[in-house]
Amino acid sequence: MVVFAGCASEGARVEPVTAAPASVAVAKEKAPADAGALAEEARAVLAQAETDVQRARSKRVLWTNAWESLLEARKANEQRDPERAIRQARRASELAQLGLEQANTPAVR
Repeated sequence: MVVFAGCASEGARVEPVTAAPASVAVAKEKAPADAGALAEEARAVLAQAETDVQRARSKRVLWTNAWESLLEARKANEQRDPERAIRQARRASELAQLGLEQANTPAVR
C-alpha cells in the first residue's frame, strides 16, 4: 500500500525553472580543458584492458563478452570518443579478471 501525503494551498504557485543549474554550466566550461586528460586516461585504461584480456586469453579463460568489450573500446578510441572507450575498456578488464578468477575457483562437488 502506498500513501501520499502533502500540503496544498490555493495560493501556492510553482515557478518553472528556465536556467540550467550552476554545476551543468561549470561542467560545460571544463570540457575542452579536460579533453586531453580524458584522452590520455582512455589510452591508459585501454592498455590495461589489452593486458588483462591477453592474460585471460593465454590461460584460455577469456570470455566472449570481454573480447567484444575490448573491440568496442578500440573502436571508440579510434572514433575519438574517450568516455565510451574508458567505459568499454573497464568492462573488458573486469570481465577478463572475472574469467581468471573463475578458472582459479575450485570445482564444487
